Amino acid sequence: MFKELTSECFVRKGEISMSVKELYANDASDLILRSRTHADGPDGVLPLTPETLRNSPSGNIFGMTIDAGMGWDPKALANGDVMMISTYGGLKKDDGTTIAVGLHPGHFELDGLLKEAADTLKGMGYVPTAAFVTDPCDGRTQGTTGMFDSLPYRNDASIVMRRLIRSLPTRKAVIGVASCDKGLPAMMMALANMHDLPTILIPGGATLMPNDGEDLGTVQTISVRYANKELSFDRACRLGCIACASGGGGCQFLGTAGTSQVVAEGLGFCLPHAALSPSGEPIWYDMAKKSAVAAMDLYKAGITTKDIITDKAIENAMVIHAAFGGSTNLLLHLPAIAFMAGCHVPTVHDWARVNKEVPRLVSVLPMGPINYPTVDVFMAGGVPEVMLHLRKMGLLHEDVMTVTGSTLGENLDWWEQSQRRVSCQKRLKELDNLNVDDVIFSPEQARAKGIGSTITFPTGNIAPEGSVVKSTAIDPSVIDDDHVYRHTAPVKCYPSEKAAITALKNGGVEAGDIMVVMAGGPMGTGMEETYQLTSALKHLSFGKHVALITDARFSGVSTGACFGHVGPEALAGGPIGKLRDGDVVEIIVDTVNLKGSLNFIGTKDHKLTYEEGAKVLAERETNPAIHEDDDLPDDTRLWAALQDVSGGTWRGTVYDVDKIIETLKAGKEALAKKNK
Repeated sequence: MFKELTSECFVRKGEISMSVKELYANDASDLILRSRTHADGPDGVLPLTPETLRNSPSGNIFGMTIDAGMGWDPKALANGDVMMISTYGGLKKDDGTTIAVGLHPGHFELDGLLKEAADTLKGMGYVPTAAFVTDPCDGRTQGTTGMFDSLPYRNDASIVMRRLIRSLPTRKAVIGVASCDKGLPAMMMALANMHDLPTILIPGGATLMPNDGEDLGTVQTISVRYANKELSFDRACRLGCIACASGGGGCQFLGTAGTSQVVAEGLGFCLPHAALSPSGEPIWYDMAKKSAVAAMDLYKAGITTKDIITDKAIENAMVIHAAFGGSTNLLLHLPAIAFMAGCHVPTVHDWARVNKEVPRLVSVLPMGPINYPTVDVFMAGGVPEVMLHLRKMGLLHEDVMTVTGSTLGENLDWWEQSQRRVSCQKRLKELDNLNVDDVIFSPEQARAKGIGSTITFPTGNIAPEGSVVKSTAIDPSVIDDDHVYRHTAPVKCYPSEKAAITALKNGGVEAGDIMVVMAGGPMGTGMEETYQLTSALKHLSFGKHVALITDARFSGVSTGACFGHVGPEALAGGPIGKLRDGDVVEIIVDTVNLKGSLNFIGTKDHKLTYEEGAKVLAERETNPAIHEDDDLPDDTRLWAALQDVSGGTWRGTVYDVDKIIETLKAGKEALAKKNK
C-alpha cells in the first residue's frame, strides 16, 4: 500500500528531469580513483610547553590542532585568538564574480572589511577566527510574511552571536562587523553583553548613490506610484534596477541601518568618523585596519566593554540620535543594547526629555530639509562634526571612555584640529559642491531654518502607553502657523497592512483621511515594519493630507504624519483595536514643544470628551475584524510572548530571563493548583 501511494504521489507532483541513475552516470569510477582515505597532516609542531600540556583545558590545545588543519602556520598559534563575527552573506568567486546573492547588499561586501581586519591581526601575530550570522533585509520583506520574522530575528541573531563568541574560550578580543537594520542592532546587543572583553564594532558604511536614479527608500515606492499613474512603466523598471551604486553598506538614507551606525559611534563603540563611510572606497577598508589595531590596544590596556558602554554613553547615544533625527526603530534597539550592557534602560520619558533638549542639526535623507545622502554627511564630518556643536551646548558626557582608549573629549580635541576633517570637507566641496554647513548645521542655523527637534511621543485615549511620530518630518504645509499639526476626521480602519496598501492602490484612501492599521504589534504580526504605507504617503501627491495611526513599527526612512508603536497593541486589548470605521479621531502635535495626543472623540453626530471617549472604548469589544495573522510563525508567537513578559516594546522587546522564569514558575504553580 505504501509503495502504491508513493508512486502515485510521485507521478502527481510532476516530472523529474532525470533519474538518479542518469544523475550519477559515468562519474563513479573516475571520482573514486581520485579519492583518498589518508593524507599528510600539516608540517611543523604546535607551540606547546610542558606547562600548557599539564594545565590547559584540552579544548584550548585542540583548538590549535584544528587551526593548523585549516592552514594556519603552527609556529604562529601561540599569541592568542581574536574573534571576528559578522553578518556577511552571499557568495563570490575569487575574481569577485557573484555566484549567489546575499539577502541584501549591506552584508554582501563585508568580507572585504573582514579580510582587511584579519590581515592586520595576522600581521600583529594574532589568530583571527571568523564566524558569520547573516541577516535579512526589511526592504526585501516589505508587504510579505517574511516581515513577521524581522524584529524577532534581532533577538535570535544576538543569541547566536553570543553563543559563538563564548565558543572561542581563548579569544582576547571581539571584533564585530555588521550592517543594516537588524544585523547591526543584534551585533551591538551581542558585543554589549561581553562585559569583560575588549570589543569594537566595524560598521558597514553606506551604499553610494546612483548618478541618475533614486535612493533605496524612494525606489521602494515605484509600484504604488505606477498604480496611481504617477510613474511610467519603463521608468519604474529602470529606477528599480540602478538604485544600488555600490556593493556593501547600508541604504543611502538615514534609516535604521544608518542610525544604528551613528548611535554606535555615539556610544564610543566604534572609531571616530567610522559611521556612514562610503562602502567599497579606500577609506572604508582603512577603517577595518584601524579598528583591528584599536581592538588589540584595548586588550593590552585592559579596557573592556563595561568600561565603554555606561549610563553616560547610553545618554550620549540618545543625544546623537536626536541631533541626527534618526530612525524611530532605535527606540526598540538602544534600550535593548542598554539592557544587555547592564545599564539603565531608557524610558519613553528619557527619550522625550532628550528630544526636547537636543536640536536636529543634520540635513539628510529622508527628512531634509534638503535630502542629502548619508555619504555626504560622512564627508561633512559625520558624528564628530555634529558632536562639536553638541559639545558647545554642554549636551555630551565628554569623560566617557571610547574604543580609541581615549575619552570622548580627547577624541573631539583631535577631530577639531585633524587633517582628516579638513580633507573630507574639501573633498565634499570638490565632489558635490557642498560646504559643511550645508549638511551639518550649528544650533543657530537650525533655528534660523525652522528645524525643530525630531520626535514627539503622543498619548491620549487611543495610546495611553504612548506612541511615536517624527514630528519634524510632518510636511510643513499641513502645520498651522503656531507650529501645531491638527487633524480631525472620521477614521478608516484596516485589519492589516495588506488591506491598507490595497486601499491605497485602488483609490480607497483620499486626502483628509485618517488610516488606522490594527493588529500590527508583536502579537499580531511580530510588530512588522510598515514602510509600504509610510513611503506611499510620502511620495503620493495627496499623501501629506493623510494621517496614519498603527500599533506596528516604521522603517527608519518613514516620515510624515505617521504615528506608530501605539500601546497597548490592539490584540492586547489596546484602545486602538476598538475603533470602528466612522469614529472621529482628533490628532494634535505641537512640533515645537514636542507634545501630542491621539484621542477618540465620538462620531460625526455624537461628540465626546476625551474622558467619555476613553470610557466608551474601554467598554467596547475589540474590533472583530482583527486577529493574529494566519501566517504568523510559531517562532514569532513565542518571541511575542517572551518579550511581553519582559516589558514589551518600550523596554526594547528584550528577553528578561529573570522575569520570564518568574512568570513560568508562577504559571506552573497556578496550573498545579488548578489541576489538584
